[in-house]
Formats: sequence, structure tokens, C-alpha cells
Amino acid sequence: MRILKNIICIAIVLLSFLFSNAQKNIQIDVNQQGVTFEHYWSKVVGAGRANEALRAGWLEQMQQVQENCGFQYVRFHGLFHDDMFPVIIEKGKTVYNWQYIDDVFDRLLDLNVKPFVELAFLPSSMAAEDSKTVFWWKAKVTPKEDTFAQWFDLIKAFTQHCVDRYGIEEVLTWYFEVWNEPNLYPFFWHGTKSQYFEMYKQSALAVKSIDSRLKIGGPSTSNFVPDARFDGEIINNHVSEEIFKIEDINALKWHGVWIEDFLKYCKKENLPVDFVSTHPYPTDYAFNPETGKGRGLTRYVHSVKEDLIWLKNTISKSAYPNAEIHLTEWNTSPSSRDAMHDRLPAAAYIVKSNLDCIGLTNSLAFWTFTDIFEEKGGASSIFHGGFGMINYQGLVKPSYHAYRMLNQLGNQQLYKNEYLFISKKSDDKKIVALAYNYPKEYENAVPSGTNKRESGTSKQLNFTLKNLKPGTLFELEILDKDHGNIHNFWEAMGKPEPPTREQIKIMKAFANTMNKKFVKANSNGMLNINHEITPWSLVLIKQIN
Repeated sequence: MRILKNIICIAIVLLSFLFSNAQKNIQIDVNQQGVTFEHYWSKVVGAGRANEALRAGWLEQMQQVQENCGFQYVRFHGLFHDDMFPVIIEKGKTVYNWQYIDDVFDRLLDLNVKPFVELAFLPSSMAAEDSKTVFWWKAKVTPKEDTFAQWFDLIKAFTQHCVDRYGIEEVLTWYFEVWNEPNLYPFFWHGTKSQYFEMYKQSALAVKSIDSRLKIGGPSTSNFVPDARFDGEIINNHVSEEIFKIEDINALKWHGVWIEDFLKYCKKENLPVDFVSTHPYPTDYAFNPETGKGRGLTRYVHSVKEDLIWLKNTISKSAYPNAEIHLTEWNTSPSSRDAMHDRLPAAAYIVKSNLDCIGLTNSLAFWTFTDIFEEKGGASSIFHGGFGMINYQGLVKPSYHAYRMLNQLGNQQLYKNEYLFISKKSDDKKIVALAYNYPKEYENAVPSGTNKRESGTSKQLNFTLKNLKPGTLFELEILDKDHGNIHNFWEAMGKPEPPTREQIKIMKAFANTMNKKFVKANSNGMLNINHEITPWSLVLIKQIN
């Protein structure tokens, strides 16, 4: 027995030695042919509502994230809300007014950003007299009996106007998504599942009546769930009670909401589905009707990838196997008052999730690019856990740097492991790598709340690039708890509320200052990168010449 134990111990040591050396001897030939991949993370980004896009600060921040993070589309609520005045009743007749929408779309296109058009919410003339409302700005969500016929006319007229104003070739590149999270009764849709399906039908028929090539999709439903609460016409919270007894929620089987029923309905009605949309937040706010209390469930870091695999498989087996997949909202949580949105761990989560999900979706839209966002009204603090990657004062958060760094990657993958991604640009052949540290001990739950999580296991980054031109210069740009982490800096300043104009200038400079180092390839064209990645940090390694 002792001999056997000794053999096992020697084997373990040997394996550890081999693994350690394998890690230390990662060598990448920069001349190798990489695997082409899409920057799907830069496809779409979210914003609050259409009317906010008429503000100077919103537009300035939109320009900033387009130029530095590469976003091609933006999606927001409230396109047909009363504050955009799309429908005016004059002497008993319906008159369409597109001036406010045109102003938004014109400015976006001037910034090289296209609208990812969310067809919502109801103008007052199409809502029930006692309609339910959602958000501080009171979006109307209860349809009346003749809503669907009026809705068809509105969507047809709107689509025709877009084609007339911007040209069919431009509008063919847009996406038209029907509503937002209609499964969340009575919040975003005070109606049944069947009524939403009818809303989709009328929207699809209206859009396609202008040109059959225009892209329409849905159902834009909320979080994945592990139970049957959304199987009926409206939510049944009683089926969620069992979740309150389960300790490890990650052992449950999670699935998308309404997706399968939606695809079956569209097949039955012979309706087009150019893309499927849903919102894979890694959380679930299950509600126990017996106690009147909710349970905020936070899933583990792999949940987004698992959800996308389920979604891709489901669509491939449907009547619409070629439908695109657009995840039109996503963040660490769907709460606009989650302190983690302002902090460093969110950046590592963003990078890990996006790199892990390459090839599984056409977009994963971060919700949102800005804290100029008023679902709950104006916040009392400049850092209040808002969704935005930039706060109201224009201070960039770690989440902004995560997207800025992702955007700098090439389009050919040379190497990937659990914390390092090495790419090459197909045009100039330059190498760009991105490393991150999402500590192993925190993988069981996506970061949320006020815990800074500055402690944790470090990772040793150690790899070699070979066949470079001797003397090739690389820049290492490091985001960590002491660099670019604006929330910590604001705390160290004493949390000025509100900050003076001078303090804002100082904070902006800090928020945009990374820890930078420069290294060169040796005379043999070899470059070894040996760096300790502290918890939650990002390291961008970029070829300069």
C-alpha cells in the first residue's frame, strides 16, 4: 500500500510539473493562419429610451463608444411613446408625426450608428383607457380591442417612411424587433402570450408589406428560467416555489422563455422570423406567492454560454434554422441599481463571457452604454449602480474599458485558453492579445452587489510570440483596481456629491489612465510576456509597429 501511495504521489508531482511547464512554454507562431471570427460584441449596444437620444450628453457618449468600442447599432425603448409624438389626433383623424424619430435616426446615422429598431410601446391612442404603465416615464402597455389593426397601420406607415427617407438599401441593414420582454406580465405587456403573438404577426406583415427583405424578429423575452412559470398565457409564479428549496441553482436545467412556442406559432401562421431575440441575464428574480417575497438568484459565470448553446440548438431544430440570434439586452444583472455595474469585476465578466461565446450568437448587446437612463427616474448619486458603461458626468467605468479592449482585437484567433486570447489582424498582420483574471473561486456566481472583490487568486500570464520582426514593439495596457477603476478613485476622493467641475476633470483623467508598459521582441524575433494578473484585471497586449 505504501508503495502504491508513493507511486501516486510521484505521478501527481510529475503531472503537476508537466502541466506547469506546458503553461510556461506556450509558444505562438505569429505567421500561422488564424481562425476568422466575428466581433459580435461590437454589433449592438443598448440605451434607455428614444427621447433620451435627443440630449447632447447622450449623443456625445454615443459617439465616444462608437469610435472606441466599435458599436454598429443601438437599441432603445419608447420609439412610439407619447414623448416622441408619433401619433397625433387632429379633428378626430390620425396623423403620423415622424419629426422626433427622424431627429434621432438622422443623428445616429451621422455618427455611423444604425438603429436596432424596437417596435414599442403603445401611443395613447392605441392603449386602453386605463392602461398599465411601466417606468418613471409611464410607457403604456395595455392594448385595447382595436389596437392590432391600428398597430399594423402605424408600423406600415413608419416602415414606409424610413425607406422613403433613408433608402431601401440602408433600411435593409436594420433590424425590426417586436416589443420588449412581453412575458413579464403585467409590467412590459399587460396582455396574454397569444395577444403578443398577434402583435408580432401584425408587425411582421406590416414591415414585410413594404419589402419582403426587411428583417423582423422577436420575441424579445426576459431571463432564462428553470421552471414552467411562463408556459401558460400569463406568468404563474406558483410553479417557482420549488426553487426556494434548492441550494445549487446551477444544477437546474434553464431554458429560454416563449422561444419554442414563438417559433411554432410563426411556422403555423407562415410568418417570417429573420432573427430570434431574448435577454440572457445571468440572474432570475423568482417570486414566492406564498410569502410575497422574491429570491434574487445569481447564476454562475458559465450560464450565458449554456443559455446560448440551448438557444442555438433550439433554433437549429425549428422551421427557422437560419435565423440570426440577437441577445438584445445583457449585463451582470437586470437591476439599474446594482453597485457591481460601476466596479472592476464587471469588466472581467464582460471579457470572459464574450470570448467564451464566440460563434454562438450574432450579437450580445450590453445594456447600456450610458447612465443617461431614466427607467426609475434620475439617480441621487453619480455612481448608483446604473447600467451604463459611462456615467452621467461622462466618467468611463471598467465596463467601458472591457469593450474598448475587445474592440482592438484582430479578426483571426491564434490561441485561446481560460484566461488568454491571442489574435491577429488580417489586414496589417499585427498581433493583439487580451488576458483577464476571473478568479476561479468566484465562478459559482456572477458578481453583484457592493462587494469590491479585490482579493482573490492571481493568474500567471506566461507565453511567447515567435517569428516576429526583431525589435517589434508591444504595449501592455493594464486595467486593475488601481488603474482605470473610477469607483475606487471616487471613494478615495471622499465621494464628492456632486463633484465640482475641476474634480470631474481630475476623475476623467484617472478613469482613462491605464498602467502601461512597453516591451520589444529580441534579436531572434521572440517576445516572452511574463506578467501576474491580479484578480479581476484585464491586460491588453498590442503590437505597435
